[in-house]
Amino acid sequence: MKYYVADAFTDEIFKGNPAGICVLEDIIPDETMQKIAFENNLSETAFLRKTGEAYSLRWFTPTFEIDLCGHATLASAFIVMTYLEPTVNTVTFDTMSGAITVKRKGEALEMSLPVRIPKKIPVTDEISEALGFVPKEVYSERDLYILTDSQADVEGYIPDYDKLKKLDKWLGIVITSKGNDCDFVSRFFCPELKLEDPVTGSSHITLVPLWSEKLGKSEMTARQLSKRSGTLYCELCPGCVKLSGKAALYLSGEIFI
Repeated sequence: MKYYVADAFTDEIFKGNPAGICVLEDIIPDETMQKIAFENNLSETAFLRKTGEAYSLRWFTPTFEIDLCGHATLASAFIVMTYLEPTVNTVTFDTMSGAITVKRKGEALEMSLPVRIPKKIPVTDEISEALGFVPKEVYSERDLYILTDSQADVEGYIPDYDKLKKLDKWLGIVITSKGNDCDFVSRFFCPELKLEDPVTGSSHITLVPLWSEKLGKSEMTARQLSKRSGTLYCELCPGCVKLSGKAALYLSGEIFI
């Protein structure tokens, strides 16, 4: 099968978030997809297969299938609209989280993703102990969202994954605050994999409504402050979050199974 690696939410390689994209001609077993994702050893490997006018799209970490991945969706759309079908301006993906549409927006690509509204929860001793500090506010959805007072708090945070792993009700731990030169910043930690994700589109479908309410605006610029870093252009719309960004091709090759 044809295989690509693209860096998402950036226009430079070695920045943004890398995703593997496997282009399937036929259905293959889930077990095989999981083995490929493990072998690739990227945070996400996407599996694309043309189905009529759309594409089926699934996302796998090295150890499990995930319900939604923004950066691998952006990378997949980039591959479709740059290499597989360069004349199209819109692509629709059928996914575990419903239909996701991606369209060209100037030099960027704009994804329409389902919105997930977080619920404010109490700051418990368990959460504070796992984090190593007492957060300003805490919100819950698929991930746990930790609000801090400043961007410096986000930048300086050092995770203890053994302690964070005790917060096993959530997939990821997101540290966020207002930004110094953008609307808001964040970092994303995955205790199960003991890693920091460079740029996480799926966390922003919750960060955007959260910060939209706090800042009183629907269009925002966000930055994820990982070592690789990335920029996301965000808009809260009725029933969805629109995330725009660019991508850069790192690798093109073939997988033999």
